[in-house]
Amino acid sequence: MTTFFGIIIGLIILNIIVVVHELGHYFAAKRAGVIVEEFGIGFPPNAWKKTLKNGVVLAINWLPIGGYCKMKEHEGKGSKKGTYDGATFWQKTQILFSGVILNWLLAVLIFTGLAFTGLPQALPNQFRVDSDTTEIHSPVMITSVTEDSPAYISGLKVGDEILRIGDRPIIRSSDVATVARDLAGQTVQIEYTRDKTTSSRKVTLREHNDDNRGFLGVSSFQSTVTRSTWSAPIVGIGVTAQFTAETVIGVTRTIGDFFGGLLMQLSPNSATRESGQQSIGAAGESVAGPIGILGVIFPQAAQSGLTTLAFLAAIISLSLAVMNLLPIPALDGGRWLLSAIFKLFRKPLTKEFEEKVNTIGFLSLMALILLITIVDVTRFF
Repeated sequence: MTTFFGIIIGLIILNIIVVVHELGHYFAAKRAGVIVEEFGIGFPPNAWKKTLKNGVVLAINWLPIGGYCKMKEHEGKGSKKGTYDGATFWQKTQILFSGVILNWLLAVLIFTGLAFTGLPQALPNQFRVDSDTTEIHSPVMITSVTEDSPAYISGLKVGDEILRIGDRPIIRSSDVATVARDLAGQTVQIEYTRDKTTSSRKVTLREHNDDNRGFLGVSSFQSTVTRSTWSAPIVGIGVTAQFTAETVIGVTRTIGDFFGGLLMQLSPNSATRESGQQSIGAAGESVAGPIGILGVIFPQAAQSGLTTLAFLAAIISLSLAVMNLLPIPALDGGRWLLSAIFKLFRKPLTKEFEEKVNTIGFLSLMALILLITIVDVTRFF
């Protein structure tokens, strides 16, 4: 049931992000005088349709991932007025990239709100204004217990929050290893919280750690959030810019690993081919498709709370913005590049040629998504 609700929440969030993107296209098209024929949430077949007062057909469709903003195309030899084909190159640029801008601004808005309520620290050098930043640390939680370790023998479990070892309070996650080392070989009381109930039990710590299994035998985790007041909008912009750069680096590395690995597979050298296989594997590990995002990531985020869901939504919105900047046919960046090339060489871009290129790009993207989905399914099971 938890997974089911996580999937529903994920679908709602993903659709909001896509609708925001398509609204960018919608407003830019209206401003350029281009007629918008239909605005769709999800993909056909239609579940519900209504023609609004401005003549735009609002459609809610049965396939709940995605959306579109259908603009009037020029057909025949008549007037191009009000059509996308009739828009200037600058107007097309605004229409194509307005969705990217709105996704980026949505990330800024979410990060700004989180800066007020509690922004998770996901990067070691995450942007902040030191004079207006308060750090809040969660309790130190056990994330794994080594079998036959002192912690295992005493009955400590994953999810327990360690409050004190002996007479030493545990403030940071690193304190667990430090205190256990200082009290090595001693029998101590460990105070902890489990299911909101505080208890304690005796644990005899190991005398040596030659095998690196730890004196207590646990791994621990502690999340940190920061809160700001007047600087929250500045933090929102700064963090969005920082994650934009990280996303660009990550996407570039993934593309490089994938295509570089494919080229290595053509080498007659077996070591090179093996290295190429590892590169392709690394690229596959760094991406997630619909199954991975909806079936795994969102259910886990939903269990972690509203802050994690909001943070994930900002990252996905930012990722959608960056992906649509890529010069891939069918994506906004690819459509703009095609128009720019024909503009540069002063050649007319025919509707037929543009549709052919975008169709090839779309089918290639669908094939890639199918491949990623297959990888997701193998991970899931």
